[in-house]
Amino acid sequence: MSENNKKRGIRSYKYGPLTGEADIPGDKSISHRSLILGALCVGKTRIHGLLEGEDVLCTAEAMKNFGSTVIRHSCGDWTVDGVGVGGFSEPNKVVDCGNSGTAARLILGAMSTSPITATFSGDESLIKRPMERVISPLRLFGTQFFGKSGSRFPMTAVGTKEPISVEYTMPVPSAQVKSAILLAGLNAPGKTTIFESELTRDHTERMLESFGANIGVEYNKKGKVITLEGYPELKSQSVTIPRDPSSAAFPICAALIVEGSDILVPNITLNPTRSGLFQTLNEMGADIEYLNKRMQSGEPIADLRVKSSRLKGVNVPSSRAASMIDEYPILSVVASFAEGKTVMRGVGELRVKESDRIHAMAQGLSACGIKTEQSEETFIVHGNGDNGVNGGVDCSTFLDHRVAMSFLCLGMASKEAVSVDDYSTIATSFPNFKNLMENLGAKFEIA
Repeated sequence: MSENNKKRGIRSYKYGPLTGEADIPGDKSISHRSLILGALCVGKTRIHGLLEGEDVLCTAEAMKNFGSTVIRHSCGDWTVDGVGVGGFSEPNKVVDCGNSGTAARLILGAMSTSPITATFSGDESLIKRPMERVISPLRLFGTQFFGKSGSRFPMTAVGTKEPISVEYTMPVPSAQVKSAILLAGLNAPGKTTIFESELTRDHTERMLESFGANIGVEYNKKGKVITLEGYPELKSQSVTIPRDPSSAAFPICAALIVEGSDILVPNITLNPTRSGLFQTLNEMGADIEYLNKRMQSGEPIADLRVKSSRLKGVNVPSSRAASMIDEYPILSVVASFAEGKTVMRGVGELRVKESDRIHAMAQGLSACGIKTEQSEETFIVHGNGDNGVNGGVDCSTFLDHRVAMSFLCLGMASKEAVSVDDYSTIATSFPNFKNLMENLGAKFEIA
């Protein structure tokens, strides 16, 4: 944790309704990929609306370390002068991925088929996260990895001089692992093929195609088959990044549970591999209008108008998990105010995020008087409905930005204030969260 981001507590109070327009930052997933693909191009890629959270800034710094010229011109406007596929140079210092599992896994893939060596590390949270699921398929290309026990950071990756093409069946749904394999396949001969039985976010496939890669996507009864031709000459682009639905989830869900709220959330991507939360909220009875639907940089987007709503518990199928994996913490908060129980299945991936998010949310919700149940793959929240949520507790964030924001949203609608032990981690994905929510009408107090 940096000197400027020492652990800081904050308290959230029930206050007036949330109103106005929520100007959400750029999508984090697309921001990471724009920087990496820009670095793998020949020529200058212009990026508009880049998320300037700490996670994405780690990726920008890493691309500099691998030889690209990355320049920030103004807020959200950046350029990347790429070195071309296979053109990465060996970094002369440790690649610091901060808190970002996305940065770590995608960059490991992007460099793994180049004949260079790089050492990776991260913050207190990231070095506890296992990397075996990504380095296992990358080994198939010929790359070697030397890390701490349990395949954890710090880790040194020795890229292969003679990569081979790979066919890989995804054992569990993971957009990060899939993307790492595709980025590695760019600098491998022949075709890299991935078989995916459960669909995950497809930003990498969409962006590779727009950057000029020869990539094919087919669907059959068993799922999705992705085929990528190696050694393309990627073409520099002008990329406009839509707003992040995972960040938008917080003001949207807060507006649903804070009585009298009515907000507009513009320019949100409705990519079907990211819209599972919106589908779930609609099933719960949420009052959400989708206005001005359009396409932007290959992504479907819309402006969302959200009003406070009476909600009911629902069953969320495991088939939806990949499309909303980051949104389950805030969904569990919404479920606490709904009538009846909400059953979330297929959520085992939450246990290996920045924290064990099922444990973190269950602990805080239970302290607020909400009954929860959990197993390895299931999380159940019994909503209090019209009886509301007590609040009046101090919640641990476990160094997890989404846990922190979820409990702060809980405090906006609970009977008593809710505190979290650390809000500094929020800067990793949503640096203006506090100001944005206060402008909508939220009330916070720094502890």
